[in-house]
Amino acid sequence: MSFLKSILILLGTLSLCIGVIGIIVPGLPTTPFLLLAAGLYIKSSDNLYARLISNRLVGSYILKFNQRKGMTIKSKIYAITTMWLMITLSCIFFIETFAVILVVSAFGIVGTIVMGFVVPTVNNTL
Repeated sequence: MSFLKSILILLGTLSLCIGVIGIIVPGLPTTPFLLLAAGLYIKSSDNLYARLISNRLVGSYILKFNQRKGMTIKSKIYAITTMWLMITLSCIFFIETFAVILVVSAFGIVGTIVMGFVVPTVNNTL
């Protein structure tokens, strides 16, 4: 295995972990990190990509995106609004450590950028 493939697998696994945590933690984006993991795995390991999309917990996020080829503007607005509402509530009421607030906010910014500018906007809603 080449060094580049190893790095891509490592980054894909990190992104997958953050995406799975996002399923549980309010405000932490899920879909952008799972899509990033899928993209990194498809470039580095067919086996890991196949296992990811066939996973009953996270595979549906990726398959729905692949079917639509993006998100509708309404879905993007809803997702970003919900994410920031939960980030704000979490930071105000549940997170006491400033460093953790910064990390959660940074993940929110990454999620917003990915959903707003990287994920294609589509008109159909399948």
